[in-house]
Amino acid sequence: MTETLTIGTYTDDDTAALRNGFQAHGIAGPDDIAAVDASLRATVRAVAFKGHKSFGAAEMDLLPKLGLIANYGVGYDAIDVAAATARGIKVTNTPDVLNDDVADLAVAMLLMQGRETIQASDWARSGQWAQKGEYRLNRKMSGGKVGILGLGRIGREIANRLVGFKMDIHYHSRQEKQTPGWTWHADPVSLAQSVDFLFVALVGGTATEGYVSRAVIDALGPRGVIVNISRGSTVDEGALLDALESGRIAGAGLDVFRNEPKIDPRFYALPNVVIQPHQGSGTVETRIEMAALQRRNVAAFLAGKALETPVN
Repeated sequence: MTETLTIGTYTDDDTAALRNGFQAHGIAGPDDIAAVDASLRATVRAVAFKGHKSFGAAEMDLLPKLGLIANYGVGYDAIDVAAATARGIKVTNTPDVLNDDVADLAVAMLLMQGRETIQASDWARSGQWAQKGEYRLNRKMSGGKVGILGLGRIGREIANRLVGFKMDIHYHSRQEKQTPGWTWHADPVSLAQSVDFLFVALVGGTATEGYVSRAVIDALGPRGVIVNISRGSTVDEGALLDALESGRIAGAGLDVFRNEPKIDPRFYALPNVVIQPHQGSGTVETRIEMAALQRRNVAAFLAGKALETPVN
C-alpha cells in the first residue's frame, strides 16, 4: 500500500530512494493531485514536496489521511502552513544543511558584482585583454559597511563570512540579537541608510512580501548594492528595476526573482546585475543532505516517531 506521495521533480537517485524506502507514487505538482486515482489518494499519509507551486487547503483536502508534508528546502512559503495546522497536518523543512552553500553564493554574488568578474572574464576570453590592454578598474569590497536584512541561520552565516572581509556589520531583525558587536536597526530603511551593501536573507511568505520597498531601495543610495538570496517576493521588483536603470543604486546580485524562471527581461539589459538561476543550495553534497533529511522526516512520521525538523 502506498502511503507516500512525492510532488516535484527529483533526481534519479532521490526518486529511487523514495520508491525503495516508501513505495512512493510520484507526480509533477500540486495541480496533479486531483488526477491521482481516488483509491490511491485515500491511502496517502505523507507527502514529500519539492517546488514552489502553491500547496494549499484545496490540495490537502484531496488527501483525506494526509498527516505530513515534508518540504525539500528551508523555505516553505509555497505551503499553506495555517491550513495544514488546522487539518492536523504537520509540516517539516530542511534547515541548516544548506546554510553554508547559500551564504557562500551570497558573498560570491557581491564579489562578482563589485569586482565585475563576469565582465572581466569576458574581456580576457574575447581577446580584448591582448588587443586593448588591462580591464577597467572596479570597486573595492573589503572594509565596507554591510547590512543583513534578516539575521536568521543563513543571515548569520553571511555575516560571519563578511567579518573576514573586514566589513562593518549591521542588521535588521524583529528583535535585537546577541552578536559580537554588530549594529541592530529597528527598521529596514534605517539599515539601508547606514550601509553600502544590503543582503536580503528573509523568509518568504505574505509577512515579508515587498519588505525591501522603494523606500528601502532609495535609502541605500547610488553606491548601494542589493544581494538577494531569499525569495523574489521579498523585494519590490519594479522599484528595484527602476533604481538600477536610473542609477539610483549601483547594482545587484540576485539568485531569486518573481515569476522565476521567466524573469523580467529588463534584468538582462543591466550589466550591473549578477543573475543566478536560484541555485543557492545547488551543490551535490548539500542536495544529497537535503533529500536525506526530507526522507528521515517521512520515515519518522510513518513510524510514529518525533519529527526531526518540524515547522508547526
